[in-house]
Amino acid sequence: MVTAPLRLGVNIDHVATIRNARGGSYPDPIRAALIAQEAGADGITAHLREDRRHIIDEDIGHLIAAISLPLNMEMAATGEMVEIALRHRPHAACIVPERREEVTTEGGLNAAGQHNHLQPLIARMRDAGIRVSLFIEPDPMQIEAAISLEVPVIELHTGKYAHSDGEERAAELRRIADAAALASKNGLEAHAGHGLTFDNVAPIAAIPQIRELNIGHFLIAEAIFDGLAPVVQRMRALMDAAR
Repeated sequence: MVTAPLRLGVNIDHVATIRNARGGSYPDPIRAALIAQEAGADGITAHLREDRRHIIDEDIGHLIAAISLPLNMEMAATGEMVEIALRHRPHAACIVPERREEVTTEGGLNAAGQHNHLQPLIARMRDAGIRVSLFIEPDPMQIEAAISLEVPVIELHTGKYAHSDGEERAAELRRIADAAALASKNGLEAHAGHGLTFDNVAPIAAIPQIRELNIGHFLIAEAIFDGLAPVVQRMRALMDAAR
């Protein structure tokens, strides 16, 4: 059995975070997206949060116009965000949980508990030709909810794996692998992301049912020291070697 290629989505949110810290237009997240594209990324991810703490509305339109890669727009499950997605028609919209007080996205979406709220929002985007995905925990109940909601893609939260070690990390890796296998068996494309680094990406990348990794904060942080293109290229090489 030939394992499918593994795609790398580069999240450029934290370039915008640095820009917003001083105001103005520098550093430009669109430039970062273009560098990542040239360095071997397969897609660009941008999270338009309700508080606009990093990516802002104009960034979405500029990204779609500038890059030739698919844009994955991360978003909360709100009417405002759905309207923005319908206006811009990104390749994909990944619904994530969002709380104002969090530093970054903490944990997966409770798709099972929000089924009735999510269903009409997903249907509107799906009917517009947007590939909708759900950022969820590697939990069978959440995968069952994704199946019921008729989304084509799930993204498995790897934060618990990334921030643990020893037996706890091994157990979390098994949970992610089992979830990816269950998703694939039921016709869902499995992606993964959160907290992935050079040091921990290989075991996740080796899971054959996972088709895409979305990585942001670590790549942008490492780029401060080594430059964005070499960092993306190194991540790409580690993922390919694990595959």
